[in-house]
Amino acid sequence: MSEEILKQIKDEIEKNKIVLFIKGTESMPMCGFSGRTIGIFQELGKPFKTVDILPDPRIRQALSGVSNWPTIPQVFIEGQFVGGCDIVTEMHQKGELKSLVEGAFKK
Repeated sequence: MSEEILKQIKDEIEKNKIVLFIKGTESMPMCGFSGRTIGIFQELGKPFKTVDILPDPRIRQALSGVSNWPTIPQVFIEGQFVGGCDIVTEMHQKGELKSLVEGAFKK
């Protein structure tokens, strides 16, 4: 695993209150799960960063090592791994994600 790629991932996680590692971009997601996750965060109305994992396949491998999660998208809030599309969707439906996101911006 490339130390440079790992450092880039950790920097994104540390520098951004919310970061979504996705397939594609915010304006052009390349899979339905990434699109659904982006839509949820857009609905919550707080700023978030997206990182496209497609240009460099090493990103996905290194990211899975950081999160211990095999699938994309992967969501981090305040440096903590939250989950993928299914977990984020469930948390959103229960109202848990909104409070987590709002809490990140109160600090």
